[in-house]
Amino acid sequence: MKHCVVIGGGVVGLTTAWALLERGHGVTLVERDGEVALGASRANGGQLSYRYVSPLADAGVPLKALRWLLDPDGPLRFKPEASWAQWSWLIAFLRNCRGPVNRLTTARLLALGAYSQASFQRLHAEAGLGDAIALRTPGKLVMYRKAAEFARVASRVQPGGAEQALSHDDCVALEPALADTEATLAGGIFTAGEAVADCHAFCGELYARLSAHNGFRGRLAQRVTGFKRDAQDRVTGVVTDAGEVGADAVILAAGLHSRALAEPLGIRLPLYPLKGYSLTAPITAGHRAPEVSVTDFEKKILYARIGQQLRVAAMVDLVGDDARLDAGRLASLQRSVRATFPNAADYDQATPWAGLRPATPSGAPILGASGVPGLWLNVGHGALGFTFSFATANIVAELVSGRASPLPLDGLSL
Repeated sequence: MKHCVVIGGGVVGLTTAWALLERGHGVTLVERDGEVALGASRANGGQLSYRYVSPLADAGVPLKALRWLLDPDGPLRFKPEASWAQWSWLIAFLRNCRGPVNRLTTARLLALGAYSQASFQRLHAEAGLGDAIALRTPGKLVMYRKAAEFARVASRVQPGGAEQALSHDDCVALEPALADTEATLAGGIFTAGEAVADCHAFCGELYARLSAHNGFRGRLAQRVTGFKRDAQDRVTGVVTDAGEVGADAVILAAGLHSRALAEPLGIRLPLYPLKGYSLTAPITAGHRAPEVSVTDFEKKILYARIGQQLRVAAMVDLVGDDARLDAGRLASLQRSVRATFPNAADYDQATPWAGLRPATPSGAPILGASGVPGLWLNVGHGALGFTFSFATANIVAELVSGRASPLPLDGLSL
């Protein structure tokens, strides 16, 4: 068996470490922060949405983006930079904004989502996580405000399939909290079986179980500064600010930081940060929070009850590597959520958060061989890191073990 180094202590790195240990490998996990899951895994939407995976890049999105930019409370912000990383990513994104490309990518991601759902169920049972991660399976309701948009989507729903097209009254019957909304709803698409959980709590629980394994070593608060390479240019370990760590295989799973780590090796990862915001508001007596996971399609805002808190996540800001909280954007989010679910939680006591989601132009993650022997990739999950991490961890662990991927890697490799 091999000794592997996993770079990154978010949900993708932690699930990768678990999958490698399952296959009998030794694992050292290196994380730059003093705790796990302080980046994009910290306060994300908490979604395990295995069927709601269509990428952002689609026909019509460029025109919608122009309208969003003119809306003070719109889901998109853009700050031009003198950066090749930004403009090359945008050009590639626009190339993916075509219906046939979107449908092909969506089909691949649906297969990845189904495999991830099965992988999560197995991990959850084997790790014995129990109630610690606030897991629920309430299903997902995507609500539409515009009749034409709803009619277009509802026409694709197959009778007897996993999705149901619901009228306004049906949506309110399914989720009574929608009776409080100021929005006029045209209808919604409901998918049973979709889940929510606390991603940060999941990461903490999984790290505790990893740490109890004899084959695992965690190195927190250690920054990877480079790679060890042999005479044949094979990666044989990592260099950190606390010393070197040798390895038979190194797996890069460090989110957005993966881009800078890979560049000295001549690997250009097409990653760009999609900055998102969230509010975590307490639910107390008298509040009527949604039990179903709800996504407001036009506003691009999702609502998920996680334990006794309401998690509200939203926005796609293309503003570079800037994770600072923007008061204007938070105020905009507060206005939107108070209008949609005014009685759902105590928004005055909400904890705000902003994170950088490492996205590829296509919306599909990059898995497998890096082109440099000894280095493997598990990066680029965008807003679906929690959802896809269980599948991508198993895929990469199989490849590192010298076996074939359980899913075709077309469109999912560098």
